[in-house]
Amino acid sequence: MPLLLEGKKIVVIGGSSGIGLAIARQAQAQGASLVIIGRDPMKLSNAASKLGGDVQTIGGDAHDHAALESFIAALPEFDHLVSMIGDTMAGGFLQTPLDSMRHVLHSKFWTNLLIARFAAPLVRESGSMTFTSGSGVRAQEAAASYVANEALAAMAQGLGSELGPRVRVNVIAPAFMDTALWRAKPREDIDARIRSYSQINPLRRLGTPEEVASAYIFLMVNTYTTGQVLQIDGGMMLRK
Repeated sequence: MPLLLEGKKIVVIGGSSGIGLAIARQAQAQGASLVIIGRDPMKLSNAASKLGGDVQTIGGDAHDHAALESFIAALPEFDHLVSMIGDTMAGGFLQTPLDSMRHVLHSKFWTNLLIARFAAPLVRESGSMTFTSGSGVRAQEAAASYVANEALAAMAQGLGSELGPRVRVNVIAPAFMDTALWRAKPREDIDARIRSYSQINPLRRLGTPEEVASAYIFLMVNTYTTGQVLQIDGGMMLRK
């Protein structure tokens, strides 16, 4: 069977662990060369060691927008970009501290909008950009995260129209899973959330990074999908 991404260059911002690393691994298995961007030098080094092969790593914090513009401008042309950038929060509109809400909106929407603006000229013909929102919560449960997720959906629609037919733009919306992003929290809190989500979810389990990563690969290789949000949540929102 031919490799689906042979000869393609893939940029993964936030690709040194979790879902981002799983995307990089699956893209590499399909013949792609990789550029992985992350802010933790140790994680970047570990990711490069695990992946081997044709992998370039770039250290940088995407939330520093001046630095973001600089390290994207230094990239060579590429075929597909994935952004895993976007902090989250819990809480509704009335009680959540405004600073927390501003941070999430800055992280999840404004940063990804700038990534799209800076990167769009570098994407080759028939390439794509895929951003990451989230699934599994309602507005009253995670106010700023929910608003940012909706903003990313609108951004994909707008950019899909503006950049088509040269570049496709989509969003993946995974639900909660037990990745390193959550492991700084108390284990009992994580276990409680796993039980809760598994009871709600029609599939009665959490997804894996590998299952979510395969959706990003699909959006890279499916050349007739743009402006879409793909929910990878095991049907969780069917029950909420």
